[in-house]
Amino acid sequence: MSGSAKKKSDTSPAPGQARGNQPTLDKEELLRAYHDMVLIRRFEERTGQLYGMGLIGGFCHLYIGQEAVVVGVQMALKKGDKIVTSYRDHGHMLAAGMDPKGVMAELTGRATGYSRGKGGSMHMFSKEEHFYGGHGIVGAQVPIGAGLAFANKYRGTDEVAVAYMGDGASNQGQVFEAFNLAALHKLPCIFIIENNQYGMGTSAARSSASKALWRNGEPWSIPGQKVDGMDVAAVRAAAAEAVAHCRAGNGPYLLEMSTYRYRGHSMSDPAKYRTREEVEEMRREHDAIERVRRALAALGVEEQQLKATDDEIKKVVTEAAEFAQTSPEPDPSELWTDVLVEG
Repeated sequence: MSGSAKKKSDTSPAPGQARGNQPTLDKEELLRAYHDMVLIRRFEERTGQLYGMGLIGGFCHLYIGQEAVVVGVQMALKKGDKIVTSYRDHGHMLAAGMDPKGVMAELTGRATGYSRGKGGSMHMFSKEEHFYGGHGIVGAQVPIGAGLAFANKYRGTDEVAVAYMGDGASNQGQVFEAFNLAALHKLPCIFIIENNQYGMGTSAARSSASKALWRNGEPWSIPGQKVDGMDVAAVRAAAAEAVAHCRAGNGPYLLEMSTYRYRGHSMSDPAKYRTREEVEEMRREHDAIERVRRALAALGVEEQQLKATDDEIKKVVTEAAEFAQTSPEPDPSELWTDVLVEG
């Protein structure tokens, strides 16, 4: 752990709390962030509606509340950087540039989906956008992220790999094995813990002996910092620092994004382990989208311009839902494809 990283992280904020001398984004960057975060939220809200109507089957984990994390990180990446994440993945797909129509079609099990209707909510991929899933097994994506970083280094590129995980996955054994390999081989991998304060039904404070998840890489000398994950500018700044560290050949980096999910762990979770007042306070006091709206207003952006963006996104999401519901289901012959690869 470098002295500078430790100093910054020791005073890191809880969700929604601002740190002094916060980094800022210019107007165009804020408008881009606003568009991308609102797109994710409206898409997820429609996803929840379709799930309630029985049009989406299986498990479904919504990203509502955490939008600033993936949008801020994506702003620090370039084309060719690799991304892998867990089952709370729809927002990551949209931020990476995947078509909302293809994502929604996959959610509804249609042949026009990114996995031809066979992957569903947790298992979508896009080689074109360098998005390698969506993985349903807790923590399983993290070694894959290390593998993607190894491929980058082996090929001699300056591309990085980003492996997202939740706070519930951060103490999995395979995660620490991935840390070890990444540090041993100085792999350009950014490990991101999206600490939304709760696992499936237990707070991180009760389930993790480590109370500073950003320090979990210290046994392997992996630098890290904790970031206000409800502030897209702070996320982008921290991600840019991590990316620069990796591109320079200095090995992996760990970021703990302190964020919050407004909905249950999955669509089947009533989230009775926390109070309604707690959730309402987070929405009222710390919402990432509202923070950007206030910043844009301070820069002179009129409400009418933001409403136009909102209307545009509403149309995109409506078209995605209509496309998904009118697309054909996979042919039964698809049962026999993608199950075996012969060398």
